[in-house]
Amino acid sequence: MAAKPLADLIDDCLAPALAAQGFAGRAIVSLWPEIVGERLAARSRPLKIDWPRRRPAPGEVSDPATLVVRVEGAFALDMQQLGPLVLERVNTHLGWRAVGKLVLKQGPVEAPAPKQAAAAPDPAVVRRVAGQVSRIVDSDLKAALQRLGQAVAAKENRRRNDTAS
Repeated sequence: MAAKPLADLIDDCLAPALAAQGFAGRAIVSLWPEIVGERLAARSRPLKIDWPRRRPAPGEVSDPATLVVRVEGAFALDMQQLGPLVLERVNTHLGWRAVGKLVLKQGPVEAPAPKQAAAAPDPAVVRRVAGQVSRIVDSDLKAALQRLGQAVAAKENRRRNDTAS
């Protein structure tokens, strides 16, 4: 049996605890910095999603859920002002208007774990990907596709190394 990355196994372990808090998966919790930005994520954490108790009748639009976020006391006013933006970003991430209200709970927020520096990409992969996107005219699109290609190649390389071990 090949070794699996921890990220592939963590959903099964965390699913019951997250479900008890209204989260369908770990996406909002684990991607909080990407959803709301580093500045907001450093001072806040999503606690739970409260879903409406009543099921809508056929043809009736369901009420949106309430996102409960823990915020450091001094930062609560900033978060309140940015509430509509946070809701928009969470809903964009989820792909539908799931959350319609933000409730802030003041309290201590643990410092985020320091990010590990990404390994330098393999120069051969960088050259190969650059060659594959060389005909693309739009510089932003070209740069995005280069990053994507390098990330896919790095993930495939890690997967190969994990199965070889």
